[in-house]
Amino acid sequence: ADEAFIMDLFEKEKFDVVVNFAAESHVDRSITDPEAFVRTNVMGTTTLLDACRTYGIKRYHQVSTDEVYGDLPLDRPDLFFTETTPLHTSSPYSSSKASADLFVLAYHRTYGLPVTVSRCSNNYGPYQFPEKLIPLMINNVKHHKQLPVYGDGMQIRDWLYVEDHCKAIDMVCNGGKIGEVYNVGGHNERPNIFIVKTIIAQLHDRLKDDGISEDLIKHVADRLGHDRRYGIDPTKIKNDLGWYPETPFEKGIVLTIDWYLDHEEWMEHITSGNYQKYYEEMYKNK
Repeated sequence: ADEAFIMDLFEKEKFDVVVNFAAESHVDRSITDPEAFVRTNVMGTTTLLDACRTYGIKRYHQVSTDEVYGDLPLDRPDLFFTETTPLHTSSPYSSSKASADLFVLAYHRTYGLPVTVSRCSNNYGPYQFPEKLIPLMINNVKHHKQLPVYGDGMQIRDWLYVEDHCKAIDMVCNGGKIGEVYNVGGHNERPNIFIVKTIIAQLHDRLKDDGISEDLIKHVADRLGHDRRYGIDPTKIKNDLGWYPETPFEKGIVLTIDWYLDHEEWMEHITSGNYQKYYEEMYKNK
């Protein structure tokens, strides 16, 4: 969102393709500080778009989220988000991402900027910051800390391994049609409580630690406006570009747990200092 810095960077580097991965992305924090999400996700995006328009690029790609569509009912497993599903946001986070998407598509129509947008389901894998469900639970389980689970834990997400996501972005940037939106998901839908119990079982067996059990689970007050189910229909990107998710959840979760077990120093560094204050604010009084 620093316009002077961005313009200077574009002047020096002469970019040909810009992929905007940058976002404030944690729904909990958007509820406590919506303005930060407007600043980064909306104004940051328009700053990049203005730089792309000023200096000329071959492609601007916006990494978005399935959360812009709102949620699906648990009792309708036959329903999925498609690229034509109306935007119906639930949180300040998803609202900021939907706004960014609309700016991107508007810059295409108004200025002819060559843009594409992808909307992905929940990512997981190496290097994910431990405010997110999977790394948070892995870290807490290892330290025998309580595992905060919102409400009944039956919220369903479509889990996408990060390498599969990056392959999809690469395909869209290289072959996607200008001005189009592509949904990226993999029919890997699982309830949150299933994810938590899977991590417990994996770490119990891996670490041979009887202190790791489902007794660590603590159901806490549900998130405000919590979406119940996300489910993506990836037919368009599969038919147009040949992308499909290569990593089933059962494989991806093992790869992810292995990575965090092999990078304990990284996790210890990330969860020191300000992270502890954030964690207390998010979960202590729920």
